[in-house]
Amino acid sequence: MSSSAHRDTGHDHAAAGPGPDRLWSVQDHLDDVLATVRPLDPIELNLLDAQGCVLVDDITVPLSLPPFDNSSMDGYAVRVTDVAGASEEFPAVLEVVGDVAAGQADPITVGPGQAARIMTGAPLPPGAEAVVPVEWTDGGLGEGPVAGMRARSLAPEGAEGHVHVYRPVEARAHVRAQGSDVRSGDRALAAGTVLGPPQIGLLAAIGRGTVRVRPRPRVVVLSTGSELVQPDEQLASGQIYDSNSFALTAAARDAGAIAYRVGAVSDDAETLRSTIEDQLVRADLLVTTGGVSVGAYDVVKEALAHVGDEDEPGGGVDFRKLAMQPGKPQGFGSIGPDHTPLLALPGNPVSSYVSFELFVRPAIRTLMGLPDVHRPTVTASLAADKALTSPKGRRQFLRGSHADGSVTPVGGSGSHLVAALAHANALIVVPEDTESVEPGAEVEVVLLG
Repeated sequence: MSSSAHRDTGHDHAAAGPGPDRLWSVQDHLDDVLATVRPLDPIELNLLDAQGCVLVDDITVPLSLPPFDNSSMDGYAVRVTDVAGASEEFPAVLEVVGDVAAGQADPITVGPGQAARIMTGAPLPPGAEAVVPVEWTDGGLGEGPVAGMRARSLAPEGAEGHVHVYRPVEARAHVRAQGSDVRSGDRALAAGTVLGPPQIGLLAAIGRGTVRVRPRPRVVVLSTGSELVQPDEQLASGQIYDSNSFALTAAARDAGAIAYRVGAVSDDAETLRSTIEDQLVRADLLVTTGGVSVGAYDVVKEALAHVGDEDEPGGGVDFRKLAMQPGKPQGFGSIGPDHTPLLALPGNPVSSYVSFELFVRPAIRTLMGLPDVHRPTVTASLAADKALTSPKGRRQFLRGSHADGSVTPVGGSGSHLVAALAHANALIVVPEDTESVEPGAEVEVVLLG
């Protein structure tokens, strides 16, 4: 699958502000990412392979649904005049001329004084105007009202002889009209629709076996750090479990991507470079976490800061500082012969997850070709015991629990607090020019669930 995502050669970082010491705003960094990432090229996929993908074209209904008048009940197809005035005391007695089953090729004709035993979904036979539910009849047994229709093999008399009908029906009663669901020429689905189970069912119902979609992006997630150990392994002194790669891979799948978790790469620039090169063959987007700050062992920055984008002047990965908390250090660019986008996120768990939500998720949704790539935002009342403080000049994102128009902070502002993140369903946004937010104040909230 070839990616049409690439570095835009006309996009010049230098034009956005002064050199490496520039402090980028959250919006400028996001704009840079979204100006660079392009939707993936459309492909034709079988229906089940297209689940979760975005439809490229409007789909027009080629045939009406249902394609013919059919019964919504098990019962008897009748003419209305033949059962007019029917009651339990004075039932209408009709000659049963045969069975009409779903999928039956040769229809029976229902004439005056006649009825045809009909199954749910079977076409209404010529001459019939309505369907009498079997519960309103004796089922052809002559023993009063029945509760249901016996299997044909157990009741051969049901398709012949006579049936007693105990209630009248109006014209078209218990009949699903041709085209009552959708009509030929209607728009079944609009371009931009994400194909879930109901949409795939509709496409199958109108006879579409394949569909043109933008494929789900393939996202490769790598975490870095020699201190990282895989879950279920024994921790040695100074080691921690690698949680970021699991959280971000799950987040990428939640966003709609096909995500591959590579796991932890040790703090060695050459190892990281070769690992990334190995992964390029299956990546529409690369995401790294850790190693982007200013420490002596920040391996992502060391490995990628001077890697040029092959055959693409001005490419490569740009490491920058953002006016946000958490998540100040970020990297963004492209790498490899296909100019695969790469987002380098911080290593602290909360920083990496917040950065994913703000920058990677919109990039994934853009690759999918969705018109709206952002999480929904609402205004909510701050429910807190004391005022929230925020560093001047930074846009702060605090974890919160949102419900019924109110949002409560969860945990502190530390970028390592994984447990608090697990209990949050929203991010509370404190703008750059706000240093304190009082309880009861209206705040912007990004909804994560």
